Amino acid sequence: MGSTDFDNVRNVVRDSYAEIAKNATDAEEMGGCATSSDCCGTGAAEESLGAVAKALGYSDQELEGIPEGANLGLGCGNPNLLASLKPGEVVIDLGSGAGFDCFIAANKVGDKGRVIGVDMTPEMLSRARKNAADGKFTNVDFRLGEIEYLPVADGTVDVIMSNCVINLSPDKGQVFKDCFRVLVPGGRLSVSDVVATADLPKEILEDKKLLSGCISGAASIRELETWLRDAGFEQIEIKPWDESREFIADWAPGRKVEDFVTSAFISARKPGAQSCC
Repeated sequence: MGSTDFDNVRNVVRDSYAEIAKNATDAEEMGGCATSSDCCGTGAAEESLGAVAKALGYSDQELEGIPEGANLGLGCGNPNLLASLKPGEVVIDLGSGAGFDCFIAANKVGDKGRVIGVDMTPEMLSRARKNAADGKFTNVDFRLGEIEYLPVADGTVDVIMSNCVINLSPDKGQVFKDCFRVLVPGGRLSVSDVVATADLPKEILEDKKLLSGCISGAASIRELETWLRDAGFEQIEIKPWDESREFIADWAPGRKVEDFVTSAFISARKPGAQSCC
């Protein structure tokens, strides 16, 4: 895939998520993964968004104090489960959207820690920054950028998290290389994402709606392991979450996408000293 193709993919994804950010003026209008009915959550009403989050593995304690409007009902798991965040740590969230996972992380790292949300969609950044102001979060910083080339200095981050976003990248190998660059020695990766469990049919691969819907861009476990290893990571673990088939089936009803993709928890570590606590 050439640079022009990469840009075409990014534009499809960016335009789709810009529409979510612009049109979702309240929780009842929120959709999942760039459509009102597809992927990464549901088009749940406000009172149901908490239930969606709990189904993805979020606890009542994590949801407490999160600004209204930060939870868009998106995601395919809870990367916080693996992250084991400690007070004082520096965290990046790849594809931070309206800031949901950032705010949960901010509560865990505390005033001495810092959370950086990176998103390539200006409309999402505007929502996230407003949510941060409304929630009086002073240890969260939202930055415009692509996850392949993070707007973050070398060796300055303890933990990188992401929730159903890396599958959207047209250059996943570069994503992991740049994650490795910004992590401190011993820094760790904690990701919830969609992985391919079988070869995707042509009609799914070529469906732009299913690309922004977190399905047609899914890579296999073997591909992900190779990219992570080539980037320099060790202690690589990719654990499929079989129970996710139930909600993945709702992302594209009638398309049987759950036969080809599943949610998985992905963790890895940069060699070296353990990150400071």
